[in-house]
Amino acid sequence: MKIEIRLMGIFEEAFGSERVSFAALMPRKLGDVIKDLAESSPRLKRVLIDPELLDPRPNAVILVNRKEIAVLQGLETEVKGGDEIVLIPVTHGG
Repeated sequence: MKIEIRLMGIFEEAFGSERVSFAALMPRKLGDVIKDLAESSPRLKRVLIDPELLDPRPNAVILVNRKEIAVLQGLETEVKGGDEIVLIPVTHGG
């Protein structure tokens, strides 16, 4: 089974694809899946991961199976084969 990740906006541009699949041999923590994805693409890592916090949440709304991770267990949410993760960029303004 695979975990499907959908990248939107600047994340898609940085990664070069709207979708990516990860093999899911066992349940994994969402944070670990996102870390592996970011490590696979330096451009994506630069726009997704906050350099001071080492955390994607300041830059992304993250959904697992259409639920925002704040109503789940955050980055500790377990994901498994068949799950869909969606990363939506947060627009910062000033």
